[in-house]
Amino acid sequence: MALPETGKYSQGSVLGSVNPDLASERQTASFSVEKLTVWLDGGAEHTRIRRAVVEAIECDPVFSRENQYFQSQNERYEEAVRKAVHLQKKMHEMGWTESGPEFKYIYRALSGDIAFLLHRIFMRSISVLGSDKQIAKWIPLATRYQLIGSYAQTELGHGTYLQGLETTAVFDITTQEFILNTPKISAMKWWPGDMGRSATHTVVFAQLYVHGKCYGVHPFIVQIRSLQDHSLCPGITAGDIGPKMNFEHVDNGYLMLQNVRVPRENMLNKFCEVQPDGTYVRLGSQQINYFTMTTVRISLLSDEVIIPLMKACTIAIRYSVVRRQSKLKPGEEEAKILDYQTQQEKLLPQLATAYAFHFISDYLQELFNRGYREIQRKNFDTLPELHAFSSGFKAMITHYCTSAVEICLRACGGHGYSLLSGLPSLYTKILASCIYEGENTILLLQTARFLIKCFMAASTGQPVPPSVTYLAAVKPGKCPATNKLDFLSPDIYTEAYQHMAARLISSTAAKLQDLIQSGVKKHDAWNQCTVQLVQAAKAHCHYITVKNFVETVEKLKTQAGIQKIMKHLCDLFALHGIFSNAGLFLHDGYISGAQMDMVTASYLDLLAVIRKDAVPLVDAFDFTDKSLNSALGSYDGQVYQRLYEWAQKSPTNKQMSPAYERYLKPLLHNTPSKL
Repeated sequence: MALPETGKYSQGSVLGSVNPDLASERQTASFSVEKLTVWLDGGAEHTRIRRAVVEAIECDPVFSRENQYFQSQNERYEEAVRKAVHLQKKMHEMGWTESGPEFKYIYRALSGDIAFLLHRIFMRSISVLGSDKQIAKWIPLATRYQLIGSYAQTELGHGTYLQGLETTAVFDITTQEFILNTPKISAMKWWPGDMGRSATHTVVFAQLYVHGKCYGVHPFIVQIRSLQDHSLCPGITAGDIGPKMNFEHVDNGYLMLQNVRVPRENMLNKFCEVQPDGTYVRLGSQQINYFTMTTVRISLLSDEVIIPLMKACTIAIRYSVVRRQSKLKPGEEEAKILDYQTQQEKLLPQLATAYAFHFISDYLQELFNRGYREIQRKNFDTLPELHAFSSGFKAMITHYCTSAVEICLRACGGHGYSLLSGLPSLYTKILASCIYEGENTILLLQTARFLIKCFMAASTGQPVPPSVTYLAAVKPGKCPATNKLDFLSPDIYTEAYQHMAARLISSTAAKLQDLIQSGVKKHDAWNQCTVQLVQAAKAHCHYITVKNFVETVEKLKTQAGIQKIMKHLCDLFALHGIFSNAGLFLHDGYISGAQMDMVTASYLDLLAVIRKDAVPLVDAFDFTDKSLNSALGSYDGQVYQRLYEWAQKSPTNKQMSPAYERYLKPLLHNTPSKL
């Protein structure tokens, strides 16, 4: 057996040398993998900090995920709590702080398998919605974990539509308290993380009533468990909602309130308060609160959605160069499955998508940082655009990444279906991202509303935000490409995306206007256009993603090696979108049938080009073996040995099955033989 490779990726693999089929892929890279990693991280210092955090966490046995695939829901929950408690100690020991540069890498290194994530949302909601006095009281307690918080917004009967929430909070002027109630089954809080077993306090969103008048939904801090013995407080019914598709380590809970009283000071009152005499007062602008919700959407994209896709691509592409199946050429050995064009067409567009979304997430972060600076200056002009962007991109990115992870899983055949491949848990986890923090269809309709408004403004010559100025110049035209190489010109394909987005937005706006002018009520007209409105919003986000990829590649002039491969990925991402949505581009004749053949030819040519660099491109994501936790995706490519070794760890292989004594033995021994 050859000596184990001790490279940074091998993670002390016990299996020995790197599979030659994988090693050969790394020898022919057209660029420096390390340079690409550093560029993706945003500089060498970021790479150094990230690797240091990953190493510190992976060397600590408490954070091990080795037996995760064999654990029950109870074991996963207990492990997640243990890790969360240990993390506080670890951060203190390492000198890491929540505001330090290391913090964003900690969650990534833990792969999200940790309790108390809602505790952070609890703290964030108090910081954003609470007064200085409330912050001074609650944040130190939460920071020191003298209480554990949750965030109770969603109910059995209402999720995205917050105005429809049914929990009530009635102000009792005589005792200066709010009385909280769950008036019916649909008003029960359902889904909040950390609430099923861990939380002692929560922020409850309820309809506020003063003197019989409803003032809408407001947040209240409510204690739900005793700080002495963790028993439920009087009037509180709470527990775990039961098994889910994934997130077994999170105790998503339910909560019912029966005449639960909280002091007047427990209503978070940065923006509005109920005075002792029952007077309701609004303070300042609530728009900043709106901004916070949009920042949550943007921050979850990188950790919860784009990184899982990068992991899935890493696993599937590495596996596809060590898996050999049937013969491409008679008389030769069986071919690597990545050498088949169909396998390239499954996986390489997903790889290009992972890069495209990494860049768009950087772009959104920058946009939000700029927006935040404006908002702090009390300028809320950028808010509608930021909200539309966060909604549309959250919907588009989660939708595409979820289907991309599923494609990676299927591309690995039977072994991809094994939990040990790491792919099923990536898939069932990413699937949830399409649903939480706003249901995707509703989010796309919010983006569409913004686009229609901007289109109407642009068509009457009014100024519009920078991202939608293209709507002012909607013009009929034809794609100028004359051969397949023209479709490798970013100007040509970016123009095609812009044309398609503008056409869908303008034609939907025209349909909406026609319906209203023919006497259909506004809300009915809107409902009759929603399928096309969703399509228009997706097209806009797709166009911005292509445009941003092109601009990112242009900025790489100083790094020729990286720029060349990034340009190939950018071309592939753009042409895959045209190839997969041919009808939208052919619809008005902007692209002709003959030109669509050119798109197809260039697209398929690119697959063979990027195929050569596929492994180096996933190596650049720089995931350790422990982080991938996959028998198929390890750096050394020893997939069959690892699958067998990991299967041995299954508890079912370590004990005699009770089913033998109870059922199999009587069946085998007592059945009269008919032979």
